[in-house]
Amino acid sequence: MSGQPRARTTEGPVRGLWRQGHAVFRGIPYARPPVGELRFAAPAPPDRWEGTRQATEFGPVVPLSLPVDVGPQRGTDWLTLNVGTPDPGAAGLPVLVWLPVGGYVTAMSSDPMYDPAALAEAGLVVVTVNCRVGAEGFAFLDDAPPNRGFLDQIAALEWVRRNIAAFGGDPDQVTVAGQSAGAGSVAALLTMKPARGLFRRAIAHSVPGLHSTPALARRITAALADRFGAAAPTAAALRDVDPWRLAAELTSFNAGLHAHRENWGRITGTGTSLCPVVDGEVLPETPWPALTGARASGTELLVGHTRDEFRLFSVMGGRRGTFTEQDARTALELLAPQPHGAQAYRAAFAQAGPEELVEAVYSDALFRMPSQKLAEANAATGGTSYLFELRWSAPALGGALGACHSLDVPLAFGTLDSPVGTQLIGDEPTPEAVALSRELKEAWIRFVTTGDAGWAAHRPDRRLTRVLDAPSETLPYPEQASRRIWEDHVPAPFDLP
Repeated sequence: MSGQPRARTTEGPVRGLWRQGHAVFRGIPYARPPVGELRFAAPAPPDRWEGTRQATEFGPVVPLSLPVDVGPQRGTDWLTLNVGTPDPGAAGLPVLVWLPVGGYVTAMSSDPMYDPAALAEAGLVVVTVNCRVGAEGFAFLDDAPPNRGFLDQIAALEWVRRNIAAFGGDPDQVTVAGQSAGAGSVAALLTMKPARGLFRRAIAHSVPGLHSTPALARRITAALADRFGAAAPTAAALRDVDPWRLAAELTSFNAGLHAHRENWGRITGTGTSLCPVVDGEVLPETPWPALTGARASGTELLVGHTRDEFRLFSVMGGRRGTFTEQDARTALELLAPQPHGAQAYRAAFAQAGPEELVEAVYSDALFRMPSQKLAEANAATGGTSYLFELRWSAPALGGALGACHSLDVPLAFGTLDSPVGTQLIGDEPTPEAVALSRELKEAWIRFVTTGDAGWAAHRPDRRLTRVLDAPSETLPYPEQASRRIWEDHVPAPFDLP
């Protein structure tokens, strides 16, 4: 491995670096910087460059609506991606495209949790993508296309289609993957016509049931724009607002969301104001009815959730152990399926106290049921679905986190020593953690390579599920009480009250 690795893209040649036995290329633009007249516009094709472009540093981070220190990674060339490959001179390697979107407010492909080393060592080409989030990607503006974050993702997949062979990858063996809002992005891409033919398989961990109607989205965006003195929610009115200031204001806006239930209804229980809009054009409908109604094609899908999805938020927010009966009542009113879901939860979890009820309905409404129902919907339209539930509890904080949201990501990437990995698993991973990481990582590799996750597919007659634990086993779907409550309901877009 002498010299720096090179590859030639359709926009020009790039030079990367060797790292841990594989080649990495960082900060490659897949679209022009979305600033100036291009701010809040659909992504524009990237410019060509003369000479060889250095691709050794991550691109600038898109403005994040979270208090995250991104250091020197500020800038305007947000729409970049990174490629990790075992061998740029190879041919026909399977490709994993990772969408690192969280809460529709963060997208940070440089996070060490997404280090491609272990997957590249196993023979995968790994692409990680920066895309617009928060107000830049999802504010519903009168004079701009909606769901710009999804349009960015499609542009990145188009780049992969054009260029990945130059990095040793097979453009016909692409798996698109994500967790949380990244999984929501994957689910949306299943339904979007411009994305058809750009990937063969999909991985979706903790799919969120989080969409809004145009009416609700416009009202919320108008309230955010009003903070900057804008008379209407338009790109023209917000274009000159500093992007990081807009992101910071969205953070404050989301923190006070719960106080606006009368104006904005049930979405105020989620803590997320700006999310994908079912606009009828960019996103024609939510994925569940699109798949079951055969308006979207089934695919090979690996999908799953953790057992204690909500636990991360309750512990990190300092609420664990403090939930009251009023908290439980509010959670059930906001998030249980209408009109009788609250009563159904009370009956199904008759011995549960407020804490358990809050955790159950939040976990179900936001992640567990959307994930399980995506598996069923994909199978109903002719796809093959492999479902999992992570049951193994994070050792950190004395086990208080349980099998929490995001625990599966460092396990799958094999990045137990990343900052998030150590936060959840500890500085010294136990043999159980190492074994479980190996199992989930190998399931990913096998699925991306062959379309088979290694356990029985999830079908309506048996609903078999891989329960990841120490040891793991394949069982009927473990959250049967919740599944029955939601049986006749699909996650619907949040609307005006």
